[in-house]
Amino acid sequence: MEEKSQSSNVPSREHDVFRAPGEYASQSLHLGLEIRDPEVIKEITAYPEGRNRLEFAQTCLKIGVLALKQAEGQIDAYAVRNEGEKLLTSMQHQLENHRQTVTEQVSTTLREYFDPNSGRFQERLTQLLKKDGELEQVLRAQVGAEDSVIAQTLARHMGETSPIFRMLSPTESDGIINSMTQLMSEVMKSERDRILGEFSLDQDSSALSRLVRQLNEHNLKTAEGLTQSINEVVGEFSLDKDDSALSRLVNQVQAAQKKISEEFTLDSDVSALARIKKELVSVLDSHKEQNQRFQQEVIEQLTALKTRKEESAKSTLHGNDFEDALYAMIAEESGPAGDVATSTGHTTGLIKNSKVGDVVVEIGREHVAAGAKIVVEAKDSMAYDLKKALDEIEVARKNRGAGIGIFVFSLATAPEGLDGLQRYGNDIVAVWDMDDPRTDVFPKAAFSIAKALSIQVTDQDEESQVDLEMIERSVLAIEKQTEGLAEITRWAETAKSSGEKIINKARILGNNLDREIAALNSQLRVLKHEKG
Repeated sequence: MEEKSQSSNVPSREHDVFRAPGEYASQSLHLGLEIRDPEVIKEITAYPEGRNRLEFAQTCLKIGVLALKQAEGQIDAYAVRNEGEKLLTSMQHQLENHRQTVTEQVSTTLREYFDPNSGRFQERLTQLLKKDGELEQVLRAQVGAEDSVIAQTLARHMGETSPIFRMLSPTESDGIINSMTQLMSEVMKSERDRILGEFSLDQDSSALSRLVRQLNEHNLKTAEGLTQSINEVVGEFSLDKDDSALSRLVNQVQAAQKKISEEFTLDSDVSALARIKKELVSVLDSHKEQNQRFQQEVIEQLTALKTRKEESAKSTLHGNDFEDALYAMIAEESGPAGDVATSTGHTTGLIKNSKVGDVVVEIGREHVAAGAKIVVEAKDSMAYDLKKALDEIEVARKNRGAGIGIFVFSLATAPEGLDGLQRYGNDIVAVWDMDDPRTDVFPKAAFSIAKALSIQVTDQDEESQVDLEMIERSVLAIEKQTEGLAEITRWAETAKSSGEKIINKARILGNNLDREIAALNSQLRVLKHEKG
């Protein structure tokens, strides 16, 4: 924007605040504007060229200037207020620090000088006032002995031979005492006569005569006013007058007492106490009904849950629930690694008419053992012991074409003495309680071990960076840790007093198990990268 001024007397913006708006009335300013904003151009060109368009543009400019001035004023006000608050806060902080400093210095100084035990002032007073102290020695030297300084000075100025002694002597005719005696006698005689005259009733102008007249007049007025005031006060405290102060007070007290009695009685349904009782009874009844409904709902839900759980445990459907829950866990574990878990419990496999093998996991392509299969068999039945379980998982491996098998017992039906995780060659046996998340570690660890065992060692290059011995050590360590968790389970079932021992053992074994599983997974990731 280009700006040209036709007057050299136009003040700068910094001085505009000191001039009245009328000082610019006779001035004009020419502006050459190049407008590029489409909205502004659209609005201005809506007016025909000439005076109308010019007046519209001037109006827009004036509105913008006024808006900017108002915004600047608000910003300045906000800035001044913020800075003022900061200045006051800073001053308050400085004054508080100064007050604390002065208080500490004054306290220290006062304690140093006026402490009753160790103060300098007390010590100095003791030195001055003690027996044979400095003050006693000075006073003894100045006024104690007959030949002291003060004795000699008094003898010189006040002794028998001194001028002042002669002036004060009553035997000297021109002495001060004799002159004062004569003068006082004359003054006292004159004042005595004047005072006696003021206290004489024989003179009407004496002070005593005036006092008697004023007392008589005042007593008369006081007696009349006092009688009237007493009558008025007695009237205000009389119950015989309906408009007296005491009558009005008694009426107001009786009315208030009646109103209070009406509000705090249960005989009236509209009293405040009756309304409060009604509200409280209503609230209590509502809470009672809500609590009864809530208790009934909770009891019904718990009964239904207990019934369903008992029916599920008795029926064959409980086994299906156990298999479905195990499949969901295996699918969740295999998904992130690219493995594919399939529920096969209702389909036949390689063996004719055989459905053995509930879940089959095919290891993903990016794994070094891509394409290898792991079969999982889940049983929640008391009919299986360890030997029958191993026979069942062997059949499952053949039926599903899998190299590694996992047999998962339900905790309620597992053979007695069986640990949480055990390995038998290419088969792994685990114990799991689907209602206890703490036992999830056993099937998860079994799945990790199964993936590690799926690696075909003979197919690996001699230069592979995979530490197979480390994988074997991790597998053995996982088995060892799961034995410890099984031991914890036995402790928890047989001895409640072993709580502290269980907590410490579980913490140690859990940390060790997490570390070994992490090491095993890291080796599996190395295999995965080498495969890629």
